[in-house]
Amino acid sequence: MNYAVTVNNISKSFDKTKAVESVSFNVEKGELFGFIGPDGAGKTTLFRMLTTLLLPDSGEAYVDGFDIVKDFKKIRGSVGYMPGRFSLYQDLSVEENLKFFARVFGTTIEANYELIKDIYVFLEPFRKRRAGKLSGGMKQKLALCCALIHKPGVLFLDEPTTGVDPVSRNEFWEMLGKLKEGGITILVSTPYMDEASKCDRIALMQKGKILDIGFLNDIISKYEKPVYALRSGDMHKLILDLRAAENTDSVYSFGDYLHYTDRRGKAVEEDMKKILISKGHTDLIFKQINPGIEDCFMSLMNK
Repeated sequence: MNYAVTVNNISKSFDKTKAVESVSFNVEKGELFGFIGPDGAGKTTLFRMLTTLLLPDSGEAYVDGFDIVKDFKKIRGSVGYMPGRFSLYQDLSVEENLKFFARVFGTTIEANYELIKDIYVFLEPFRKRRAGKLSGGMKQKLALCCALIHKPGVLFLDEPTTGVDPVSRNEFWEMLGKLKEGGITILVSTPYMDEASKCDRIALMQKGKILDIGFLNDIISKYEKPVYALRSGDMHKLILDLRAAENTDSVYSFGDYLHYTDRRGKAVEEDMKKILISKGHTDLIFKQINPGIEDCFMSLMNK
């Protein structure tokens, strides 16, 4: 298959820190592929190598058919990159930033306006405003327009929804869906586990390695232990008591609940309820739930 991105055993270290370690994957053309993981997982370093901003220590990778080392000039002209930190010219207006990036790539706003028009409609009322004075959501939209202005075949978005409000996050993913329908291959990184469901396939990353890769439902289906959601009148005491319990496999906070798994790998609800009530817990909620991608990630991390 002719992939949009092919990566074979790519690695990168900074001094003694292995930022990316023997990572391999393929991304199909027209796919929306997500890298899910916390800060320090290696997502940004990986993207910087694939967009030719960093040289790998070992391994090989191809983007849009070009070698990231030998063909770096061709890649820079054929991909779009939106870094995690807002990196446009803050003293230039929205319109001036767009014209500048179009000129850099030897094109014009008008030439590729059809590609950005659904995004630019949000920016048009502020076209004369300086980029530094825009809200987080508007900065995000402007950065995406600038990354698309030269009609790239592959788009790299490094944590594009970090630090923006929930409404802007949803709008952004709707925009990505439309871009995908237009045939652009999109690689996006995010620390938000709930955004995994918005991708075609995902790779779970931690400490420079890919823990698992595939379709969301396929990854979740591998999780075999019963998962329980717990609450009590004293959540701090609850987590301490669970961690001290003989058969506890894992326990961690998730919103208003704790997620708990047991080493016995069977239904333990009634047994654990008795233990916790005997330790003075009141208003206890203890129920089995379906595992989510967060549970899978924590399990893979523990392994």
